Amino acid sequence: MNASLRPFSRSLPMALMRARESVMRHFRPKLQAAGLTEQQWRVLRALGHGEEMEATRLAGATYLLAPSLTRILRDLEARGLVLRRPGPRDARVALIKLSPEGATLLRELGAHSERIYSAIETRLGRERLSALMQELGAVAQDLQAPLDL
Repeated sequence: MNASLRPFSRSLPMALMRARESVMRHFRPKLQAAGLTEQQWRVLRALGHGEEMEATRLAGATYLLAPSLTRILRDLEARGLVLRRPGPRDARVALIKLSPEGATLLRELGAHSERIYSAIETRLGRERLSALMQELGAVAQDLQAPLDL
């Protein structure tokens, strides 16, 4: 055992995972009932503003590796939830957008999702949730660059 290693329960990655799991356990049942994985939901959410996105930009927005996104898009396209077309200047570039069916599913699940957010806000308090979101954004920004080790 490494005596200099902090306790597992005090690990920042594990604390973030525990918090994520505590949040996601409220969203998963409805996603599962709709036959969606969490990753597929992230893709639908990212496309939810109606604009087409290049696959590489979509991968970055959803924190998915390109091979995973390719598989997810194939599945979503087979279900008729997204539309994919080649880019106008480069056919190797895929442009993705929600299909009308995908937009309908997003609206339906989005309404449920907003009820969950409302309940979370009630549980945590508006100010606490806002501060948490702001702090998480700041941590992500501050740790973007490599650390000086």
